[in-house]
Amino acid sequence: MPQAVAGPEIERLIQLLARMPGLGPRSARRAALQLIKKRDTLLAPLGEAMRVAAERIVVCRECGNVDTCDPCTICRDSARDRSLLVVVEDVSDLWALERSGAVQARYHVLGGVLSALDGVRPEHLSIARLVERAADPAVTEVILALNATVDGQTTAHYVTEAMSHLGRRITRLAHGVPVGGELDYLDEGTLSAAIRSRTAF
Repeated sequence: MPQAVAGPEIERLIQLLARMPGLGPRSARRAALQLIKKRDTLLAPLGEAMRVAAERIVVCRECGNVDTCDPCTICRDSARDRSLLVVVEDVSDLWALERSGAVQARYHVLGGVLSALDGVRPEHLSIARLVERAADPAVTEVILALNATVDGQTTAHYVTEAMSHLGRRITRLAHGVPVGGELDYLDEGTLSAAIRSRTAF
């Protein structure tokens, strides 16, 4: 077992940082060292921002987004297209779509995907609330923006079946060649999806 190089407080900071996605033990040590070196301009403001966030962050009762107000900023935006409801697996997916600026719709966060292996069943997800929201007469289309994984596709099929009685147009994100992608570097599954989803030029 490696020997500790700093006091328990710093070691705890490193261990907590290492739990973050994309940060392993080495990256966490580098991040901790950077925070310590810039205590006044980085560590103190970060600590304060985290304290405030911990006190004020709530989950939106409408869509499942995280924000400091409930309903969230997106749900309160009157400029949003109320006819479109975009279904995502997680808040990170919602934020990714918002960064793209591709759609000005309302969202619904499922809170995961169905997974027999992980024991995630329909009652563990926000599917009942989704059906309730999709029943709103203002909604004409539900866009399933779920990951193109086996669990994501299983969830998409389940959600489609759960909403079939509503008569809404249900669409999904296109699959295939990414912008700037070269065919030679793509896997067979992506190429097959691209051929099946081809559009007029």
